Amino acid sequence: MPSTAGTLRRAAYILNSLGMHTGKQFAAADSDALDVAAAIYFAAENTFPAEFATDETTSLAIIGASAPAVAAIRALSGSLITEPPYTEMAPGVEVPDYVEHVSHWAATAPTFSTKPPTLSEVIGALHRAAQTADLATVPAQRTAA
Repeated sequence: MPSTAGTLRRAAYILNSLGMHTGKQFAAADSDALDVAAAIYFAAENTFPAEFATDETTSLAIIGASAPAVAAIRALSGSLITEPPYTEMAPGVEVPDYVEHVSHWAATAPTFSTKPPTLSEVIGALHRAAQTADLATVPAQRTAA
């Protein structure tokens, strides 16, 4: 299983190579471009389901079933300055929607701006989240008493 940091770095490479999709679904039907969440899934699982271009509900289930992809998506979400939206799973039970958070962030202009983040800005955020994930896995140093 790839590390979270490695998955995020590979997703940055994939987006840089294939392009970033910000439209409907998780992938463009007319090009190789991927949504940031789909690129993270691809980086984690080494596969790209055809449903990403045609079926959002199935795509969400596929992404949600990948522990390494979800860990990387959560890491990216946690590095953003906005909070994830919450989805009601049952009456009175809401959970953070990390996939929606990262996809919406990459495709939508922030407050007081007219354009969404550029591909370079998204790649930079992926690398910063990877660096943070690396730091989170470094064991604490012992000091002499």
